[in-house]
Amino acid sequence: MSFAPDITERLARARADLRMGVPVVVTTKGESGSLLVMAAETLDNRRLADLRLLGGTPVIAVTGRRAETLKARAYDADIARVVLPVDAGLAWVQAIADPADDLIAPMKGPLSTLRDGPADAHRAAITLTKAARLLPAAVCLDVAAGFAGDHDLTAVPAHAIMDTSLSPLAPLIAARLPMEASEAGRLHIFRPEDGAEEHYAIEVGKPDRSLPVLARLHSACFTGDVLGSLKCDCGPQLRGALAAMGTEGQGVLLYLNQEGRGIGLANKMRAYSLQDQGFDTVEANHRLGFEDDERDFRIGAEILKRMGFSAVRLLTNNPAKIAKMEDAGVKVTERVPLKVGENSHNVAYLATKAAKSGHLL
Repeated sequence: MSFAPDITERLARARADLRMGVPVVVTTKGESGSLLVMAAETLDNRRLADLRLLGGTPVIAVTGRRAETLKARAYDADIARVVLPVDAGLAWVQAIADPADDLIAPMKGPLSTLRDGPADAHRAAITLTKAARLLPAAVCLDVAAGFAGDHDLTAVPAHAIMDTSLSPLAPLIAARLPMEASEAGRLHIFRPEDGAEEHYAIEVGKPDRSLPVLARLHSACFTGDVLGSLKCDCGPQLRGALAAMGTEGQGVLLYLNQEGRGIGLANKMRAYSLQDQGFDTVEANHRLGFEDDERDFRIGAEILKRMGFSAVRLLTNNPAKIAKMEDAGVKVTERVPLKVGENSHNVAYLATKAAKSGHLL
């Protein structure tokens, strides 16, 4: 008998540790040492000083996207390992990660980046910061094997962090929910085993499981769905999809907690700040170090299958969603356009979605 956490539980613990500013250790197969990892966003002066006392050559691992903004050489293609200067303070570290002041006080270069040595653990460190909904920048230092145990830190293997398989989703509870769009509503809650955000399915009416169901994959948008933001078309799309299902008398809306195209609300607000400086939505994501879209639509497909659906008529303007559904084993028999919500504040945003993300607007 053992009460020790398994790898899924240790990964959840590692994400929580990074969010609180606690270091974690990433291990790799075939190497005698380990990599001490701290999120640049949550680093403080005390732990930066402690890091200096360990000696060695600390680096800040950033994505290739962020490296491009910093004009730092990414020898490992998708990531760059920026050497931490001996006189660099906390503000310098956080400026590497956060582009908030890029136009006001750009980083002074050239930045020195590592050319040699394995990068698997550094790549995993960035992936872990993303999973923790933090800026994708990690302060890293090679340490001896056993360091995690000596300092009571969570240790996770790099290969487990980089495992792209979907965490199993368990249906938690479902209950009747009369709504404005339809009094015949039912809300289903699904919880992933890895401790990440829960996701929801709103079932309208009693759709026949043997027929393609009218469905919508909707990613959470606090600003649009709740506050009525005019910067995007998310709120009108949410209400429009529910109204269409209400009119038809059946449908399923998947409400996926993947705010800001999967980067989290805080990073989405950072992207909004960059948009105020003149960057479009894709450019803003890149300057933060993210890809255009970090969402995982396999979650929606898995929920549909758990509910007994194998085919959908998908309410979307995004062809990528159709491809993702098909790849995940859910047949898309029809794309149903959902063109609502354009206004003077989001016309440029919608144009960018069409030009750079292929939306059919």
